[in-house]
Parts: sequence; structure tokens; C-alpha cells
Amino acid sequence: MIVLDLEADLDLAREAAVAAGELALSHFGTGRRSWYKGPGQVVTEADLAVDALLHDMLRDARPDYGWLSEERVDDRSRTRCPRAWVVDPIDGTRAFAEGVPQFAISIALVERGEPLLGVVLNPATAEHFEACHGGGAWLNGQRLNVSSRTDLVGATLLSSRTEMKRRHWPSMIPEASFTTVGSLAYKLALIADGRFDGLVSLRASHDWDIAAAQLLVSEAGGRLTDAAGRAIVLNQETPRHAGLAVAGTGRLHDALLARLETAAAAP
Repeated sequence: MIVLDLEADLDLAREAAVAAGELALSHFGTGRRSWYKGPGQVVTEADLAVDALLHDMLRDARPDYGWLSEERVDDRSRTRCPRAWVVDPIDGTRAFAEGVPQFAISIALVERGEPLLGVVLNPATAEHFEACHGGGAWLNGQRLNVSSRTDLVGATLLSSRTEMKRRHWPSMIPEASFTTVGSLAYKLALIADGRFDGLVSLRASHDWDIAAAQLLVSEAGGRLTDAAGRAIVLNQETPRHAGLAVAGTGRLHDALLARLETAAAAP
């Protein structure tokens, strides 16, 4: 029988994130080996080492919880578990491999398709974001609140280098300004902190990219959906989502969805 203790689970996730961050930093900027595991998908020795550490710490402590991470084969047994860890050992691997401090360790605990807790740690900047369902979102002990901007005019939006080249968002949303950041989890955490107003993306994302940061955004008062405005449901058979729209307010979110619809229809 599983004893459910969310506070103990959050303590465990914190401990694992800190240990993973220390290990990641020991590899960061050292020029150690990296390779492509698929088209445009960089992986490093650190990704695999951090994944192994997190798997050992989290699964050893909670053997009845399922597991999903970017760096392990998914046998879908997680879908039959009451709770599942959803982990990205290093989100923003390309930035990590290039020595850019825009990467994060992302740990979420998911139940019935929703995150119960989330930890996003950027060890290079010493930013420890965390959230627990119903308990707010926090950065290094300070409560987070999303931006209150409601209009695209003057909005500060986030994107990736790849998507800026492919979509050229500034031509589609000229009223706003764009900044590129490597890690999707880190981007979402920055939106939860109110440092940016939102994000648009037509790239596919996966549970491990967004599960922890999804909770950060919602607990900070923001809204995150896929590019069609549908709620994100986690830990499904296929843990993949079609684009993202993220904003601090519902009005800005609606405006971003309208532009995403236009962008998706463009040749």
C-alpha cells in the first residue's frame, strides 16, 4: 500500500534536484563529449549521468511511482501507476553543451494527468523554482506572481533560437519584443516569475519539458495551454503536445492563441 505524503515527496524532489545540479555543474563548461541522438537533438555525458542519479534517488525512495524521463526508454508502465515522476535531467542541453547558463533540472510528480509538485533548478544561476499544488510558486523562498499585462502591445515574449528562425515571430507579433532562452522549463519559470509576459510556440513539447514548470505557471496565476488552447494533460500514452501558448493573464493568452492560429495557417 502506498502512503501519500506530498510534503515528503517535495523534500525528496528538492534533495534530488540539488544533487543533480551539483553533478551537472561538474560537467558544465568542461567540453566533455556530446553527440546527436536524433535530428537536432543533442545529448551529453552529463544528461545521462544526471538522469541516472535522479532515477536512483527518486525511484529507490518511491519504487511504486512510475517514471518518465527524456533519456530513458518509455515502457508506459507509468500510466498504470497512481503517481509518476516526470523528469528532464538537463532541459536546454544545447545551451548546456555551449556553456550558456540557460539550462535546468526539471522534476515533477504527476497524478491523474496533473502535476502535484514541480521543481525547476538552474544550478548555473542558483535559481531554485518550486511549486506544490495549492501552495503557490516560489523562487529561492520568495513567492512568485506572473505579469499582469493584458495586451500584446509592449509585451515581452520568449522563444527559442530555432523557432525564431523558422517562424520569425517578430514579423507575426510586431507589437511585442522577443528574447531567446535555451531551456523550455527555464523559460516557463521566468514567466511564472513575471520577468516575461508570455511565450508562443508551434514546436512539439513533451511532458518532461513542461510538467514541473506548468505547475509553476499555474500556481503563480498564469495560464498555459497547447497551441489550440487545450489544457495540457500529462502522463498519457503519448506524452507529446502540439505547441504552447503561455501568458500571465487570460486576455493576453487569448491574444497569443489568435496569433498562433494565424502563424499555423501561414505557408
